[in-house]
Amino acid sequence: MENEFLTTMTLTFELAAVTTVILLLIGIPLAAFLAFSKTRFKSVAETIVSMPLVLPPSVLGFYLLLAFSPASFIGEFLTSHGIRLAFSFEGLVVGSVLFSLPFMVHPIQSALSQVPRSIFEASYTLGKSKIETMVRVILPTIRHGLISGIVLAFAHTVGEFGVILMIGGNIPDETRVASIAIYDEVESLNYAMAHQYALTLFVVTFAILLIVYTLNKKSLEGLR
Repeated sequence: MENEFLTTMTLTFELAAVTTVILLLIGIPLAAFLAFSKTRFKSVAETIVSMPLVLPPSVLGFYLLLAFSPASFIGEFLTSHGIRLAFSFEGLVVGSVLFSLPFMVHPIQSALSQVPRSIFEASYTLGKSKIETMVRVILPTIRHGLISGIVLAFAHTVGEFGVILMIGGNIPDETRVASIAIYDEVESLNYAMAHQYALTLFVVTFAILLIVYTLNKKSLEGLR
């Protein structure tokens, strides 16, 4: 039972870590687009990014399950290339990336929106390209937004249940993460084990949030 607990918790944090890294890579350019773009399609993009905040997880999970099914065009294409997303760890990653997207994008977008335009202009005057300006000047400036996005995306992925259950099920060593394990143990009336999972998630997420808020507070005080 102890090995099962460790395996489940390892899988949970592995999923959160992989999801967070992917979200960081796609979240920065997406947040920059939303923060600076003046295109007419910006509102549509913002709506799509924000939908997971109000959309029931089971809705997203259901449509992802249909998309991953071999009966669909996407699922048939993936299956023909040896890729299985339904009831797999890779499928959990895809679902988690989509469902946790706003938790990464919104803090970064908010931080980017507060960066004075003069910083960009000064960097361009010194001969730096847009990419150099973003990587070497802007990102260090908005580190509090980056940290918030990383922590919120990680914590949200750790606690996700609906999407995970719909597209991953409850397969030990592959898709059985802590949130699913808690539900499973409660269904089995094994409250002691459910408490062990729940308390671990509570302590870990509390510690992570406490650290990030402390770091952000010190970072903001240093800017004053």
